[in-house]
Amino acid sequence: MRGSLFLALLALFGSGVVFAQSGAPNAESSTFGTSGPDKVSTGLRQRIDGCIACHGPYGQGGGSGGYAPRIGGKPAGYLYHQLQNFRDGYRAYPLMTWMVQYLPDAYMKEIAQYFARQNPPPPQPQVPMASQAALNLGRRLVMAGDPKHGVPACVACHGAALMGVRPDVPGLIGLSNDYISAQLGAFKQNIRRTQAPNCMHEITSRLDGAEIGAVAAWLSAQAVPPGAKPQAAGSIKFPLRCGSIDGNG
Repeated sequence: MRGSLFLALLALFGSGVVFAQSGAPNAESSTFGTSGPDKVSTGLRQRIDGCIACHGPYGQGGGSGGYAPRIGGKPAGYLYHQLQNFRDGYRAYPLMTWMVQYLPDAYMKEIAQYFARQNPPPPQPQVPMASQAALNLGRRLVMAGDPKHGVPACVACHGAALMGVRPDVPGLIGLSNDYISAQLGAFKQNIRRTQAPNCMHEITSRLDGAEIGAVAAWLSAQAVPPGAKPQAAGSIKFPLRCGSIDGNG
């Protein structure tokens, strides 16, 4: 993690990023490096330098333990809200908070739209470090939930292919076991929060540690289907009111 922090700081200072800028995003045309994934404005190129130090130029993720998650191809609304959440104190990670604390919403939207346009190659699924019984439990919770305890299936909100739903719901596969379990645990402990109602806290508070571990193990063992994309907006009727989904609060 120290290496990732150093790279991010080096990228930020090397690019001359000034977070306390204001006004409209820079529209000056440029390319991202010599073989980068997208044409971007000069200002945007500078702002995403810090992001790619950990998440990669295509948002493919990586880093020690997979704690820099795959963000390429995730819905733009979701990415935008996460930047806001780090800035506004709903999510706690010092490096991310420091990087975005002075970013205006217009810049956050531009960064989110850039990474949402990327299509990084699918990562290799992880070899599950769990028993077959745990994997079976994880699959059951992901696909069917636990109606007896009021736990909806993950697919009920995150899409049939678990690749998310535009504009605000993220995909769940292509992420590491450690990252998924850490985020579910953070929701359960109300460390990772959203605008009210925080439906993920409501759901994870009904799961025990073994169930969270089983869900994380099963999800991280799934392959990302080639060419998979988030589902279209309006394609799902969400089972819960969630403040993290625009218009569903």
